[in-house]
Amino acid sequence: MLPSLRTLRSLALPALILAAVIVLAQSTAHAQGWDAGGSAGVETRIFLDDPAWPGQADDVQSSIILEGDFRWRSADRRHQLVVVPWARIDSTDEERTHADLREGFYRYIGDTFTLETGLIKVFWGVTESRHLVDIINQTDLVEDSDGEDKLGQPALRLTSQRDWGRLEFFVLPGFRERTFPGRDGRLRGPLPVTEAPLYEHADEERHIDLAARWSHFLGDWDLGLAAFHGTDREPVFTVSDSGDSLHPLYRIITQVSADVQLTRGPWLWKGEAIVREGQGDTFGAFSGGLEYTFYGITASGADLGVLAEYHLDGRDSDPAIAPPTAFDNDIFLGGRLALNDINDTSILGGAVIDTENGSTAALIEAERRFGSYIFLELEGRFTLNVDERDALFPADRDDALTLRLTRHF
Repeated sequence: MLPSLRTLRSLALPALILAAVIVLAQSTAHAQGWDAGGSAGVETRIFLDDPAWPGQADDVQSSIILEGDFRWRSADRRHQLVVVPWARIDSTDEERTHADLREGFYRYIGDTFTLETGLIKVFWGVTESRHLVDIINQTDLVEDSDGEDKLGQPALRLTSQRDWGRLEFFVLPGFRERTFPGRDGRLRGPLPVTEAPLYEHADEERHIDLAARWSHFLGDWDLGLAAFHGTDREPVFTVSDSGDSLHPLYRIITQVSADVQLTRGPWLWKGEAIVREGQGDTFGAFSGGLEYTFYGITASGADLGVLAEYHLDGRDSDPAIAPPTAFDNDIFLGGRLALNDINDTSILGGAVIDTENGSTAALIEAERRFGSYIFLELEGRFTLNVDERDALFPADRDDALTLRLTRHF
């Protein structure tokens, strides 16, 4: 079922206005010595089954997405500003209509260090199917269930590059709540997360978190060690007094982590591990595996990568003590095809399979560029043979295809 003409009309006008704002800001920014860019996109998500929970919308969810990218640097390149605003307008879920400053920070580059302050985005990790060690930024879960989308994090970051590695120190003075689908939204459990958050620490969202990371390259090895102390980005949940919704509860945790990648010709060996305390008993978790690339499998030069990863997580199974996870004892099998053509066509597919009960989450992602500025993306999310005790069960009826058309400026 395609979106109605009325839905398309209601989204088209805001999309045109927002795209015009980007173009105007782009030309003005160039006039003031800035580099400016951005994108405007239209997305349609089609759900293949009727909703499982009362209040959820049927079938089709359409939206527009706008992102700007504005950057300035001084003549000596020591002073820089980065501003990346982002917004979505959704036709169905009020919680999915939201805006964020994904990045908005000042950077000073000294002789022996770099200092950044503002809203930043940081990524840690090497594995494909789960980003276990990535903890600085909060997940924008209303965007997608894969955890790839992140909110900007208020931070002060000090970085120093030495012969023996890169050191990063973080002071994180403001906590960002995780976003969740609303009562009308899909990809949620039987009770929507719509109540005010609760915090273990008296400072609540004003608690100052701390983190540090060392990373280095040693020949074919990429290594990383990190530590974090503060408010966990993964909440547990408590039922509201009315019994029809959930409060997210954020605890104080301490986590140490390691990530490693070894590159040997067509082989990539990857691993991530954490030890965490603060959510019941101290527990460890591991994600790791390999990727092998077959180069030039066609006359046009396409490459095929084959992926296999294993996930093990020892957290408490009680969702009131530790956040539930679908990666407690699972394997991921997948492949990545890059056609290496002038349109940058690529396809990624795979499945995460629970080794104990067979519950499976499958995905497919395809992308192709048209001309220099237009990108078409297709995503599919499917569940198979889901056990009712598995963390995947709340989304068992939310198989979906997503089509996204984006114009970059």
